[in-house]
Amino acid sequence: MKITNDILYIGVNDHQVDLFEGQYRVPNGMAYNSYVIMDEKIAVLDTVDRGFDAEWLENLSKVLEGRKPDYLVIHHMEPDHAGNIARFMEVYPEAVIVSNAKAFAMMDNFFPGQLSGERLIVDNGSSLSLGKHSLCFVTAPMVHWPEVMVSYEPTEKVLFSADAFGKFGALDAEEPWDDEARRYYIGIVGKYGVQATSLLKKAAELDIQIICATHGPILREDLSHYVQKYLTWASYAVEDEGIVIAYTSIYGNTKKAVELLAEKLRQKGSTVVVHDLARCDLAQAVADAFRYSKLVLATTTYTGEIFPHMRNYIEHLTERNYQNRTVAFMENGSWAPRAAKVMGDMLAKSKNLSFCDNSVRILSALNADSTAQLEALAAEL
Repeated sequence: MKITNDILYIGVNDHQVDLFEGQYRVPNGMAYNSYVIMDEKIAVLDTVDRGFDAEWLENLSKVLEGRKPDYLVIHHMEPDHAGNIARFMEVYPEAVIVSNAKAFAMMDNFFPGQLSGERLIVDNGSSLSLGKHSLCFVTAPMVHWPEVMVSYEPTEKVLFSADAFGKFGALDAEEPWDDEARRYYIGIVGKYGVQATSLLKKAAELDIQIICATHGPILREDLSHYVQKYLTWASYAVEDEGIVIAYTSIYGNTKKAVELLAEKLRQKGSTVVVHDLARCDLAQAVADAFRYSKLVLATTTYTGEIFPHMRNYIEHLTERNYQNRTVAFMENGSWAPRAAKVMGDMLAKSKNLSFCDNSVRILSALNADSTAQLEALAAEL
């Protein structure tokens, strides 16, 4: 694929993977993106997952047309992008590996004793001339590993953004960028909003016409849309007004209450998204909690605590710095309900959460009192 006349795509699509990073469902696979800049000097930018070495090297060989690469630039050491460094160096031993000091330390851990070629260490503000093209390097620590950097090519005005602006899904899959990029960002980068915001500020100083991430499509048009989405996600701002109801239910009584609440909210004109935490895509439920303005957590008291799927869900929220939202609780318990307290304690250290005055306490099944509480909560939300 031609990105420009001199910048070419040599990545691969992975339709074998079912869980990315062992936890994120990817029904439309993944793209592992790698690029080549053809100039007086040739630079290969990142490799791909090690399971696709033959396909990737064949793609590279085709675009080289008999020439040999001068540089291998590594922006990020995660194995889906750096898995074929050693294999590349076996084929092109005269190439120089370009990366930063932290990345080289990781490289030696991933490939102990396997890399003996020349190295070029770069840092924030370093540049590499290829001829009429050059690469200017910008460090992006914790977006989402400490060694991450991005690079900018000023001639073509291309940002090679590492995992920033990436998304789930192979390049031959038709799906909305926003949905899978949001699920990707919140799940993988979400904890590091401050660091992502810092990178966006650096990027704002550049004239960027094309964004080439290590996952997902090449972004060329309406770049302000993608940047604005990232600004929203990185700042933990509300993206859309709406209410997410995340619940667990053992015998169906909590589910019945959730369905009634959702119906009442929809009748009042609210956008409502409901997730059964025992059965849904957890990453989607987490992403929706960050997307919408309000969250209702509904669960049973279980062994004096809360149902495990709810505990896991709240932990996923808090470890990603869930904040700036309105939260409400619904609890169910046959003899000693305390789920609301447990959930509240788990969220106590989260920033800028507003808790609804109304909550719902169900004693085994809905009755007149708990139905009235549910109506009051619906009105407040």
